[in-house]
Amino acid sequence: MENKLFTPVRIGGLSIRNRFVRSATHEGLADENGFYTERLSGVLTLLAEHEVGLIISGHAFVSPEGRASALQASAATDDAIPGWRETVERVHARGAKIALQLAHAGGNTAVPGAAGPSAFAQAPGKKECRALTPDEIRNLKTAFAAAACRARRAGFDAVQIHAAHGYLLSQFLSPYYNRRTDDYGGTLSGRARMVYEVYDAVRNAVGEDYPVLIKINSEDFVPDGFSQEECREVCRELERRGLNGVELSGGIPPAGAALSPVRVQDTADGDKVYYEDAARQLKAVLRIPVVLVGGVRHPAKALSLIESGTCDMISLSRPLIREPGLLSRWLAGDGTRAACVSCNACFRPIVTGRGFSCPRERK
Repeated sequence: MENKLFTPVRIGGLSIRNRFVRSATHEGLADENGFYTERLSGVLTLLAEHEVGLIISGHAFVSPEGRASALQASAATDDAIPGWRETVERVHARGAKIALQLAHAGGNTAVPGAAGPSAFAQAPGKKECRALTPDEIRNLKTAFAAAACRARRAGFDAVQIHAAHGYLLSQFLSPYYNRRTDDYGGTLSGRARMVYEVYDAVRNAVGEDYPVLIKINSEDFVPDGFSQEECREVCRELERRGLNGVELSGGIPPAGAALSPVRVQDTADGDKVYYEDAARQLKAVLRIPVVLVGGVRHPAKALSLIESGTCDMISLSRPLIREPGLLSRWLAGDGTRAACVSCNACFRPIVTGRGFSCPRERK
């Protein structure tokens, strides 16, 4: 019997060979300028060899002041294009599609002069960022659009706008961060204005035929944060404007480790995954594909999420760090769970500049 997990799916005009997505993950493998290295290209190529349908690159900053960390990929200049183009060609040769995630860290940037929708401190005892000016907001919309154009020129099959996890666009959406009193604050229509305008700028830059996705929080998991109801309203409006797909995640740093996007919480077969209920409710109001990330470790669970109509695609991050060949194994009929136990040890090497890797990795 055909396994629906490995049947084709479409996002806009893009045909993808199966229902699996590699969720954007900061690899820490770009060079000091933010350009792709052979090692980073190799990580993405290996995923393509092992049956990932759509690979979403680690977040790439659209302008230098929005850089989140060292050795993060850059989408801020045309100089990034040659490295991208080579990687895209290698991924395509192995049957996968690849999207570039576009991001800006806002008030959580790793470089001096951090600015967000309003002044806030990244953590207790940290210096507050400042509020963006109207001119800076206009420039940021232009930066997202220019980065999307570069992605299309390099051959990426799509772009994904990062509006989750407490980065800039998530900050604008969230009343926890956004206390502006101008057109970009207040009610949801004001707080979502930046997201809508960034999307419109990107869409106008790349054209109607090019797939544009968004990654967004199901909710922030903090008091007075972005809510599930607001998420559904924003996604419905983006769909009306022409968005091609939504990847649903959740959590911002103040929510704490237990409610972060990378929870140290392993799931048993049959358990609900992190945002399952929110995905089901979102899918009920959208016609475009919903991609669900967070806690999927069992192929039977992945299949049930697709067959129940909870989502259209399954997005994986840490399991593919531990086992780049996971999907090849599942496709071959080995239905045992992913080896990943959600311990987050894969991220520790990034801190010392070695890039992500799993210390428990199967040989």
